[in-house]
Amino acid sequence: MNNCVVLLSGGVDSTTSLAMAIAQGFTPFALSIHYGQRHHAELDSAKKVIRAMNVADHRTVRVDLLAIGGSALTDEIDVPKQRSAEDISHGIPVTYVPARNTILLGIALGYAETVGAFDIFIGANVLDYSGYPDCRPEFLDAFAALANLATKAGVEGSRKFKVHAPLLKMTKAEIIREGTRLGIDYGLTLSCYDPDDHGRACGKCDSCQLRRKGFIEAGIADPTIYAP
Repeated sequence: MNNCVVLLSGGVDSTTSLAMAIAQGFTPFALSIHYGQRHHAELDSAKKVIRAMNVADHRTVRVDLLAIGGSALTDEIDVPKQRSAEDISHGIPVTYVPARNTILLGIALGYAETVGAFDIFIGANVLDYSGYPDCRPEFLDAFAALANLATKAGVEGSRKFKVHAPLLKMTKAEIIREGTRLGIDYGLTLSCYDPDDHGRACGKCDSCQLRRKGFIEAGIADPTIYAP
């Protein structure tokens, strides 16, 4: 049995991470988290990705991070638009969701125990999102250590939990090229922090700008539908 749990948001990175897990021979159990984000369009994209990639097991878990707020993704805080590449690459942006990856990985860990998986995949990346402290390799290593201390499977089992972040040090262009090689239809994905009511990307937030730049640098046509 070579099961794994893949955190799937419906964006470029998590979808590519899912495809890479499959390519490595894992049987994926995809996990999406409705954590109180202000829009649900990315969760709709996750469902489209699952159907297109013929993943048999996908579930969505609800966690109310809206109750604590503190982020432009969950609270009544404006999503930054039209920031320069210099601004994007420095500091922790207001789109950081407090403790999000800690919480998401914790849920993925619990799910992994129930399906007999010791491998967890997350689409964390330190190059394009250098401001997020919970995307750093030090954090991911620390979480893996915690997983093996805090679980029945980790303490009593013969295997150890491992957190896979295959995109960690890849550029967005490299990620897109690899995903295209693996057959991903990126037109099904959504990376936008502030899509409109029709699920169209704004084209102006940090995530949209990095995504657009990635397709340009990869030399691959961007299939994203942007709002006018």
